[in-house]
Amino acid sequence: MVIDTSSLVTGLVFGSVGMAYWAYGKKRHKKGMLWTGVALMVYPYFVDNLTLSILIGTALFAVPFFYRD
Repeated sequence: MVIDTSSLVTGLVFGSVGMAYWAYGKKRHKKGMLWTGVALMVYPYFVDNLTLSILIGTALFAVPFFYRD
């Protein structure tokens, strides 16, 4: 596993958004937002490819805008 600056920054950005989603989902009792936040915080640990990481993060970032609970 090679760790470079771009993957660290990508993980930090999507992890921060995930923490905000998680906190908002917990506060407002929105399970879709809460679990999307958890997924955004966890997935950077398992994805090494930068392009794939950005694609997955962007897709997860958009989930709450299409899924309303």
